[in-house]
Amino acid sequence: MANGPKQKLAKTRNIGIIAHIDAGKTTVTERILYYTGKVHKMGEVHDGEATMDWMLEEKERGITITSAVTSCQWKGHNVNIIDTPGHVDFTIEVERSLRVLDGAIGVFCAVGGVEPQSETVWHQADRYRVPKIAFVNKMDRLGADFFRVVEMIKERLGATPLILQLPWGAESDFQGIIDLVKMQAIVWEDDTLGAHYQEISIPPELEEQALEYREKLLETLADRDDAIMEKYLAEEEILPEQIHRAIRKATIGLELVPVLCGAALRNKGIQPLIDAIVAYLPSPLDIPPIEGEIPGTTQKEARLADPKAPFSALVFKVMMDQGRKMTYLRIYSGKVQAGAQVYNPRKGAKEKLARLLRMHSNKRERVNEASAGDIVAAMGLKLASTGDTLCTEEKPILFEPIQFRDPVITMAVEPKKVQDHDRLIEALNKLSDEDPTFKHKIDEETGQIVISGMGELHLEIMVHRVSREFSIETNQGRPQVVYRETISEAAQHEEIFEREIGGQQHYAGVLLEVRPLPRGTGNRFLDRCESPELTDIFLEAIEQGVREAQNSGVLMGYPMLDVETVLRDIKTKENFSDELAFRVAATMAYKAACQKASPILLEPIMRAEVLVPEDFMGEVISDLNARQGKIDNITKKGPVQVITASVPLSKMFGYSTTLRSLTQGRGTFTMHFTHYDRVD
Repeated sequence: MANGPKQKLAKTRNIGIIAHIDAGKTTVTERILYYTGKVHKMGEVHDGEATMDWMLEEKERGITITSAVTSCQWKGHNVNIIDTPGHVDFTIEVERSLRVLDGAIGVFCAVGGVEPQSETVWHQADRYRVPKIAFVNKMDRLGADFFRVVEMIKERLGATPLILQLPWGAESDFQGIIDLVKMQAIVWEDDTLGAHYQEISIPPELEEQALEYREKLLETLADRDDAIMEKYLAEEEILPEQIHRAIRKATIGLELVPVLCGAALRNKGIQPLIDAIVAYLPSPLDIPPIEGEIPGTTQKEARLADPKAPFSALVFKVMMDQGRKMTYLRIYSGKVQAGAQVYNPRKGAKEKLARLLRMHSNKRERVNEASAGDIVAAMGLKLASTGDTLCTEEKPILFEPIQFRDPVITMAVEPKKVQDHDRLIEALNKLSDEDPTFKHKIDEETGQIVISGMGELHLEIMVHRVSREFSIETNQGRPQVVYRETISEAAQHEEIFEREIGGQQHYAGVLLEVRPLPRGTGNRFLDRCESPELTDIFLEAIEQGVREAQNSGVLMGYPMLDVETVLRDIKTKENFSDELAFRVAATMAYKAACQKASPILLEPIMRAEVLVPEDFMGEVISDLNARQGKIDNITKKGPVQVITASVPLSKMFGYSTTLRSLTQGRGTFTMHFTHYDRVD
């Protein structure tokens, strides 16, 4: 029995399904749930019936908005799956899921290949060092090209693909797959919805290609595994178990990415994919122990994935469930019971886990206990927010929080009924608890409620949710761009602050120099003051004053960006100089120096990727030029052309409608923020 918990952990897989919008992630997840016996009917995204797309917004639009968690059993293993969104506006969902996953499946469309959002999420996964498997989906679609997708994985993602399967046919002739490890062909029976399949001999016309790619597979593995190298050079038979072992080691070591293929919508290729998840992706025992800081110190501590270790977990998602807060946790070490008290070191507070739930999309099952390696939801945590650590008070630890991007687009909203004002604020509070990239505030000058997010679709969905989930009707203003300000030349200014406040005299003199920095550098503060009067306390007050001044620029009150501030000199008067005086003097000196330094406005520039049939290329390009877009690249991708352009966000409002009318509804586009640049 001593081996029990270890055995359970070794047979646990925490995986995510990541990809570009429309590559078929949700369809792949639906098939996995069906074949593992978790659901008894397959839901389709296009019918609004998918299990994992349970929100009304998702059913209507046929896209995934929120990452859904589920778990299933396969060959004695417990597989926890998170299906993540593909749309760039919901990047936060992918970011926080990858933070707590041990492995991922990148789903690629056999026609579209590696698309921009697949690149973004793949690199997010690289940043968290998540081992991956690639699944080339939609092999039955017109224009499907397996080998082109493999090349794109190599070129665009910088990965080393390891082909484990070859497609048997393509487009309407796609019949099954050739397994290069077992050297057999697999065909699925259509009348059983793909639940039954047969392993047969490789058809003669594919034997030569199969042998060629089997040779490449063994060569690649021999380079990384001594046992296979010996047998390969001695021309001895290499058993499938040895091949599996070598692939698993190289995948977990982030050296190789196994590549499989299939057509999820036609129910082909899914069971071997689940086999690969179990065979090649890591269990919680295979990944390095998570590290955190001991609160109040800079001391690091590692926590082993062991139910006997002290309890620690990371909150990676918060959701409102019928007005109550539901918190998703990844447990890294130890175990916890329902009803137990846990400690949140970031908030310095103790809370009670009222209930523990194992999730299946939006359905749930109560459990009494959860331990290392589990992904569960908890009810009763009022203070915990995304990125918080939960642990025991006796053995506290603080994990690195999850990083979020800043919103790039804002919009004013107001309730249609004046009496709904407070309810609207409360609803927005709940939604921003759920999604840290969605923010709201009351504009001090206009008194308007301003919401901000990652894109038009993001804000549109949030406004719909306010109406649907909280029954508050709103009016919306036109979306506004979040600008930034910077300077275009160097300047300096000396500010003397001398004033009586509350019967006490305050005095400080600060000489600051400001200089422009290259785009994307951020702000910097340097101390070049040689005055002996400059104490650490005064320096900190000056730096704080500069930081406060950077929050609102000198042109239109937008935050300052890419400015280097140098402290050159200070002036003091005995008994009158204090922190307050230096903070105020620094703020005033910074603003005055920026005024002299030719301030300019910066706007967010988006990278747009537009897919259009060739016939409409001319109109689409001239429309992008009219929007001040710079065309970076035009490439052919099967029957469509892909135009990559850098365009100011302010010129892209309502673009989806324009693109539809220019291309008779056949053009699609995605865009994401890249940098800020000067407003022309």
